[in-house]
Amino acid sequence: MRREEMGLLVDSLKKAAAARDVVDISLGVGDLIQNMTCRMVFGEAKNSEFDLKPLARELLNLAGAFNIADYVPFLGAFDLQGLTKRMKSFSKAMDTILEKIICEHEREARWKKKQQMKDFVDVLLSLMNQPMTSNEEVLYTLDRTHIKAILIDMIVASFDTSATTIEWTLSELLRHPAAMKRLQDELQTVFGLDKMVEEKDLFNLPYLDMVIKESLRLYPVGPLLLPRNCMEETIIDGYHIPKNARIIVNAWAIGRDPNAWSDNAEEFLPERGCPGMQLVLTITRFVLAQLVHCFNWELPDGVLPNELDMSEIFGLSVPRANHLVAVPKYRLRV
Repeated sequence: MRREEMGLLVDSLKKAAAARDVVDISLGVGDLIQNMTCRMVFGEAKNSEFDLKPLARELLNLAGAFNIADYVPFLGAFDLQGLTKRMKSFSKAMDTILEKIICEHEREARWKKKQQMKDFVDVLLSLMNQPMTSNEEVLYTLDRTHIKAILIDMIVASFDTSATTIEWTLSELLRHPAAMKRLQDELQTVFGLDKMVEEKDLFNLPYLDMVIKESLRLYPVGPLLLPRNCMEETIIDGYHIPKNARIIVNAWAIGRDPNAWSDNAEEFLPERGCPGMQLVLTITRFVLAQLVHCFNWELPDGVLPNELDMSEIFGLSVPRANHLVAVPKYRLRV
């Protein structure tokens, strides 16, 4: 499935490369990740009847928004920022789509043969209303609401995290031609120029891992992680933290701390990483490796690497403020 969807993107980029067209990498990668996720979760690529990507982005924006009611609770009743209204609108729209998807799967389940491949929704429906136990103790029963919540987690996490990481990594590679060349050399050594990247060989690419890790250091998927409540009064590194205090971890600042990463903490330097650690999903490796292996990339309109706009949008995640666009040039012999 991933190979099929990746092949469609490569084919479209080959046509653009032949015409020397500028391509919107952000849009292409976003659609690719959306189609991969939808096929895995729902059994089909993006449906023309609905587009989940704007809803996923809206949820991330809402989750990352500063809410004054979190700090002055009585103001929550007034919804001064309109966040409650937006969340209700999101919930209604998402519930309508998920309910339709679940109903379609329930209808199809009546005539599907057992040997037919099941998607994630099929698996969840097969478990619905069955008690979930641990040590023979019933913990809960999976119902329709649970299924919708799980699907939202899958959609939002998959749509945004991989696509954002790929965009930022390609942006840094375009700004650092030497790193791009070294990664292409590694890919050419492993795969040659007569075939595309295969998932089974991704673990033979240590420099690819270093590149992605360095990108995640500079552009963490969740810059402030998720807020936590302190379960009990404690002291960490001399700081007193009272019970029920809200804890926010600034992963973005940790990744750029010169005390931990030396004075060049703001620089993209993949060589600083350890290639033995596995921090990213296979899908991120696969897409990035294929794009770098199959194409040489140039910035359009004479833009120099150090002039590439690297502005970001702050939220629960930190995507690029503007779409990444570039000109591909096909480099393989297949």
